[in-house]
Amino acid sequence: MTTEPRATRRRPKNRRAMIAATSAEAFSTLGYHGVSMEEIASQLDISSAALYRHYASKYALFREETLRLSSVCARVVELSVEDQRRPAAERAQLIADAFIGASIVHRRSAALLRWQGRYLREEDRLLLGADLAVVDHTGRALLTELRPDLTESTTVVLSQALFSIISSIGDHHVPLPAKTLRLRLTSACLAVTRCTPPAAAQIEDAAPPRAGEVSIFTPDLLLHRSIELFHERGYPNVSMEDIAEAAGLPAPSAVYRYYRGKSDILTAAFRRAAKRVSDAIGPVVAGSGSPEQALDILIELYVEGSFAERELTFVYYAEIGNVEPGERALLRNIQRLNVEEWAKLLIAARPRLSPAEARLLVHTALALVVDLGRRFGSRHPDCSPTHVAYLMRTVLFHQPRTT
Repeated sequence: MTTEPRATRRRPKNRRAMIAATSAEAFSTLGYHGVSMEEIASQLDISSAALYRHYASKYALFREETLRLSSVCARVVELSVEDQRRPAAERAQLIADAFIGASIVHRRSAALLRWQGRYLREEDRLLLGADLAVVDHTGRALLTELRPDLTESTTVVLSQALFSIISSIGDHHVPLPAKTLRLRLTSACLAVTRCTPPAAAQIEDAAPPRAGEVSIFTPDLLLHRSIELFHERGYPNVSMEDIAEAAGLPAPSAVYRYYRGKSDILTAAFRRAAKRVSDAIGPVVAGSGSPEQALDILIELYVEGSFAERELTFVYYAEIGNVEPGERALLRNIQRLNVEEWAKLLIAARPRLSPAEARLLVHTALALVVDLGRRFGSRHPDCSPTHVAYLMRTVLFHQPRTT
C-alpha cells in the first residue's frame, strides 16, 4: 500500500503585503492595543512564528503601517514639475482627485491613521506629523490662491475641513460605487472651498464651563474624569487607580461600586452620548416646519453637545474598539439609527440623493465636528460653534446656508 506524498505548502510571494493589509485593517477596527500578533497570524492562517519572521514585534508592524499611510498622504499632494505650472484651480482638482482616490483605496485601514497615531513613540509621531504637515501646507497654499478674500485663520480651518471630508470615509462603511463616492466627496469639498464662513467669533477670556465640573463626588463626575484621562493618556494607559484619584475617591475599590471595570465606564459614557443624540431627534422633527429646519436644529444641538464634551467625541472614535463586542455592536447600531434619521431628513430636503449618498454626507458632517474639535479645540475664533454648524450645513446641503 502506497501513501500519497504530503503536499508542500508554498509560502505566498506577497505574504508581507498580505500581512500589511490584514494588520492595518485590524488596527483600524480594534485599535493598536486591541489586537495581538497571534490574532493577526490567525486571520492570515499562518503561525505566530511565521509572522515574527517578517516583523520583530507588534509595534514594528503598527509603526510601519501607520507611517506608510501617512507617507501616502504626503505623496498624493505632490505634483510633477509640469503640473505645478497649471492654474490653481486645476492643481487643486488634481490633488483632490488623487487624495480621494487614495482614501478610497485605503478606506478599510484609514482609521488606523486617523485615530491610532497617538500610540506611536515620540520619534515616530514626529515623522507622522511631518507627513501630515505637508498635506496641511499644500491645502492652505492652494486655498490662499483660490480664495485670497479669506483670512489666514479661516484658510487654516477650511483646509482642515477638506482633509476631514476626504479622510472621514474610513470611519464608516456606507456602500457606494467608487464613482459615486468620488462625486459626492468632490462636491462636498467644492462646496466648502467656495463657502464664506461667518466673521470670527469674539471669544471670552474666561474658560467655558466644562461638563461635570462639580466640587463633590457624583457618578457623573466619575465618568467625566475617566473620559478626560482616556483622552489625555489613551484608554490602555489609564488604571483604575488613576481614575479613583482623579475622581477624588479613596481607593480603586470605590470605583467598583459603580462600574465593573474600565470598559464599563467607557460604555456608559458612550451610551449616554448616543442617547442624547437619539432623544433629540423625535421632538425636533415633530416641532419643525420642514426637514431643513429640523436638520438645522439637530446640527445646532449636536455641535453644542460636542463642544460641551470635546474629550468624549474624540474618545468615542479613538477607543470604541476597547468596548466589549456586544456593547460595541449595540453602540454601532444606535449610531446607525441616528444617522438613518438624519439621512431621511436630508433626502426630504434633497430628493435626488440616494439613501446611501445621504448617509455618506451625514457621516461626513458628523466627522467634521470631531476633526475640527481635535485640531482647534473650543477656543479658536474661526472654529466656534457657529462656524462648525455653518460648515456642517455646507457639507450636507452643498451650498452656503445660514440659520
